[in-house]
Parts: sequence; structure tokens; C-alpha cells
Amino acid sequence: MNRIVLKYLRLPLYFIPTALLLPLYFLIRNYAETFSDTSPVWYWQCVEGTCQKQPYNSSVGHAPVGLSTCRLSCSDAAGLWPKPTGEVAVSSIFEKVNLNSVDVVPKQSDSPAGELVKEAGKVFKEHIQATIPRSLTPKGGKSLIVNVDIKDPAVNRLTLETDESYTLKVSLTNDGRISALISAPTFFGARHGLQTLNQLIVFDDLKGELLIPSDVLITDKPAYPYRGILLDTSRNYITVEAIKRTLTAMGASKLNTFHWHITDSHSFPYVSKSRPELTKYGAYSPSKVYTDKDIRDVIKYATVRGIRVLPEFDAPAHVGEGWQNTGLVTCLNWQPWSSYCVEPPCGQLDPTKDEVYNVLEDIYGDMIEQFQPDIFHMGGDEVNFDCWKNTPNIVEWMLKKGMNVTTEKDWIQLWTHFQSNALERLYKKAGREIPVIMWTSHLTHAEYLTTSLPKDRYIIQIWTTGRDPQVGNLLENGYKVILSNYDALYFDCGFAGWVKDGNNWCSPYIGWQKVYSNTPEQIAGPTKKQQVLGEEAALWTEQADSASVDTRLWPRGAALAEAVWTAPANPSWEAAEQRFLVHRERLLELGINADAIEPEWCLQHEENCRIGSKFNIHNRLH
Repeated sequence: MNRIVLKYLRLPLYFIPTALLLPLYFLIRNYAETFSDTSPVWYWQCVEGTCQKQPYNSSVGHAPVGLSTCRLSCSDAAGLWPKPTGEVAVSSIFEKVNLNSVDVVPKQSDSPAGELVKEAGKVFKEHIQATIPRSLTPKGGKSLIVNVDIKDPAVNRLTLETDESYTLKVSLTNDGRISALISAPTFFGARHGLQTLNQLIVFDDLKGELLIPSDVLITDKPAYPYRGILLDTSRNYITVEAIKRTLTAMGASKLNTFHWHITDSHSFPYVSKSRPELTKYGAYSPSKVYTDKDIRDVIKYATVRGIRVLPEFDAPAHVGEGWQNTGLVTCLNWQPWSSYCVEPPCGQLDPTKDEVYNVLEDIYGDMIEQFQPDIFHMGGDEVNFDCWKNTPNIVEWMLKKGMNVTTEKDWIQLWTHFQSNALERLYKKAGREIPVIMWTSHLTHAEYLTTSLPKDRYIIQIWTTGRDPQVGNLLENGYKVILSNYDALYFDCGFAGWVKDGNNWCSPYIGWQKVYSNTPEQIAGPTKKQQVLGEEAALWTEQADSASVDTRLWPRGAALAEAVWTAPANPSWEAAEQRFLVHRERLLELGINADAIEPEWCLQHEENCRIGSKFNIHNRLH
């Protein structure tokens, strides 16, 4: 019937038969009255620590309270994600915010940090706007002034030593305004404070108002300095727009490192100023590249959101496309590929050729000039000795050096020769001994570790399981590590096999609960956890691209964020579940296509979805 009404409404009046005019009038009037009644029939009330849905009528005695408002005074840690590590005091009295009168004011306006605060203030206001349905415009309210006081305003680059702590205070001023004060040692802590404040400003859909608690005191700092997401942009090209969505979600979750695995054997989309021919021959197409402008755009976007962009140039393995005409790569796309690499196409640099190191020096120099990294990732995993063994000139070179090419130790010596020379070229371009990250590999085995990768030069990123004996050996030998154990932090796991039938190599799919429980203390133990710099979730893109990157990373990446920001000693995903659902909704508001993890009914009926609850939906009859 509704379609009939709308159809007639599009017609000129003289086309409608006279006999239908009066019935049509009443039909339209009743239709309009039915759907124009916005009086709420439900509201939310805090009952035993959960916001529960209640029938609303005039006998309730107060204005209806929306779910988002209820959570601020009822939920654990005011519904914040990640949960603050210090004091959290949030008033149950709310003030209406005037959307058109929100200002972020840096105290050190003319400093490097002050400029970043101005840009972060724009993001802050965009995030507020994102909470409001497009069809609604909140009216009235009080002005909100956010003053940002930074102790060291000269700091505008994130390092492993950067203090990311902050204090947030919200109160009412004598002249009727809302005042927020964020105090922090650096911009990066202040930005986190702005993100927390964003989460405390909610749109109440029953009141149609933008609300904030009238009094707030929060002190907060991360437990670990490295909180990362790795995105592979070689196996499948990822657009700059998709990368920015990843950075938006990272900033909203207080993750601070975007590890850009920018090249691999499959393609070379990175445009090197010194060696552009690698991209010319190695990119999937001229449009699927990352220019200098693209890279600087991504870095600026990331920095404003408190994120370092960490480049990785993986070698000596994981090289192929782009190197065809250089004469510097062996076993390029050799078949059968399974004999020479872990996935097609194969390819490894030839460590015996001096020109290899000249090319690497140029690429390192381009990356250091662009990224200005405080740390650098040299990759260094999955070297296949059979690739080198079947390259005659490499064998001949080794024999001339007096190496016995039949033992693993000699091939490790060749690999160490490569790594030492590559590291020397990196230091040359960096102008200092920059900290270097390497993946676990043959070089990190106990018998080779200390001679091949000295602990004063290398940080080891663990991609094997959290139970791998290498973890204990690395920690016992005093190495600093980053956890990316694939059994909890590889987000490409659990999909179809692509070079075989069945499921891919690291199945099954990893749920957010396992990610959340994978804290550094659980793996390293209480006495060694200080050697863990943090954790990083990895998305290798054999089976993902720009269309699916959001759902693969989010909201699971946010579970990682709390594991390394809050680092709960006894992580309970059950206790965090409702806050996690709320944060997933925040990501959706920001345009992130975060995957659904439960029916929306559980978002509105928390008390009935908990394990062991009276109305546990997991025990329902089918």
C-alpha cells in the first residue's frame, strides 16, 4: 500500500480519479501520523552494572535516557577502549554540547607539537560529527573548549622512548562553558587524550542531543611502547584510501605503528627515487604504485593520529618482480616453486654480487629520507638454501672462499655475509646505528643467534607460535622482541587454501577473544615481559585486497590494542566484551567496515548474552 501511495504522490492531481481523493487523503494522513510519532517507548537504566532496556511512559518520572548515555555512567571504565591504565572518574550528570561551538586550543600554538594539535583538533571534531545521524542536527548546548598543554612541544616524531601518557580533566566553568584540559609530556600523549575525550562525547538518540559527562578525571598511559598493525601491499595492491581507513581505525584504538610491508616477490609498487626501474618492471600496473607524494600523504595522515609509519624492505628473500633485468636475483619464478620458496613466485638476492649492496643502499636512502624512521625493518625471513645451492656462481664464489657448501653452517655464513653488508649500507644512509627489526628465521636459532644478529643491533619480531622455544631463547639471551605469533596475530588465517585445496596454512580463523588473551605477559612471563616492546597483528594479503582489508583487520585489531595498551594481568574477554561491541560501533561510525561479531540484540541486551546468564542465547533451542 505504501508503494501505491508514493506512486500516486508523483502524479499530477488531475490524473487521480475523484472518487479516490478522499480515501487517499486519509491514507496519507494516517501514514504520516504513524511514522511522525517519535515518542520513545523504551529507555535504558543502569541495573547491576549493565544498561538494561525498560518500557518508557510518563510514570517513569524523568526524561528517557539513551543507551550511549547510560553506558558512560554504568559500564566498566565508562565504556572506553582501550581501558585506561590509571584513574577513571566519570560523572553521571551530563551536559549538552553545542556542536557548532567546539574548539581545540594548543597552549604551545607556534611549536611543532602545536601545529599537530591543530590538525588533531580537526580530526577530533570530525569524530564528534560522525556520531550524529545525518538526518539529525542537535540544537543548542554549551560551548566546549579543549585546552591542550604539552610539556615538550618540540617533539613531533614518535620513538620507542616517547612518553605517551596523558591526563584528562573535564569540568564546568563559571561562565557556563564546558572545559576540558588535556595535559601530556608530548603531542602523542595529548592525541590519545583527545581520542579518549571523543569516546566520552556521545549522541543520545532518545534526547536528540550531544552529551558529555560534567566532570571527568582520567590518567592513562600505555603498558607497551610498540602497538602495531602490519599491512602487506605487495601480494595484492592496497589503495591509499584503504590504508587511510586502516590508520583511522588505528588512531581510534590507540595503536601507534603502521608496519608497511611495501614490497615482496609478487610486485614492487614502491617508487624508489633512485631506482624507479624496479617499479616500472615490478608494479602490477602504472596505477598500482606508491609515489613520493602518496607516501608523504600517508605519513602526515598517520602522524596526526599518533602513528609512526615503519617501512620494511624485506631481503634477501621475498624479492622477484621488478628485479628481472638486474642480474642480481636468482631462482626468479623457478618451478616447481615448492622446491625454492614458500609460495610463488620465488626469488632471492645473490649475496655474492657487490652491486646488490649498491642497489640496497639507494633504496635504504630513499626510504630513510621519506619516512625518517626511528627504527627500520629489514625483513630477513624464509631464505631457502636450495635456491642458492642451485645457483652455480654462488657455489663457485663460496668454494673460492673456502666454504664447505654441504653444511647448513656455511649457508648461514653466506646469509650473515649478506646481512652484515646490508646493515652497513643502512647505517651509512641513516648516518647512525638505527635500531633494526628482523623476523625470526634460521639466523635466530640458538646456535647462530648471537653471532649473526647481535642483541645491541637487532630487535627480533616473532612470527612463529607463542610456544616456540625460540621465544625463550631470545629472552634468555637479553634480546628485545615484538610479538606477532601467528597462532594469535596473523589475521589472514582461516580462509581457503590458494596454492592447495582446503584451508590456508595457518587455519583456523583467529577470533578476537584469542587476540585479546595474547598479552606479552602470558607469553614472556612476569620476569621477562619488560623485554617485550609490544605486539603487532599482521595481514598478509594473498587473499585480501582493498575491498576486504577492513573486515580482516577490524575489529580484531582493536582487541590487540587493549592487550598492549592496558595489558590486563588476567585478561578476561568476557568482562571486556560489551566495551568491545561498543568500540566496533565507533569504528562503523568512522567509515570502517568492521566485521560483525554478535547480533545487535546483544549490544542492547548485555545482561542476557553473557555466558551463564539466565537467558544465555548460546543455550537456546534451534
